[in-house]
Amino acid sequence: MKNLLFICGANKLRSPTAAQVFSRYPYVETDSAGLNAGADMRISPEQLEWADIIFVMEKSQRIKLAKTVSETSQWQTRGVFRYSGQV
Repeated sequence: MKNLLFICGANKLRSPTAAQVFSRYPYVETDSAGLNAGADMRISPEQLEWADIIFVMEKSQRIKLAKTVSETSQWQTRGVFRYSGQV
C-alpha cells in the first residue's frame, strides 16, 4: 500500500480532486492538504510522516514545502521532491 499526499495552495480544488481520482487505484491511500495559511486543510507533520509520495501542483509550492519540511524537525526527507509540471 502506498500513501499519496497531494498538495496545493488552498486545498480547495486541485489537491482534493487529485486525491479523489487516485483513491480509485488499487493499493493506494490518498490525502490532500494546502500550504497557505487559509487552506481548508493545512498540511500537518502527521501527513508528512504518513506520506510515501508527495505531489505538488506548482514549482513555487515545491519550494514552500521544502522550507516547511526543513522547519519540521519531526520529519526527515526520504526522497527527492519533484513538482508535477516537470514529470
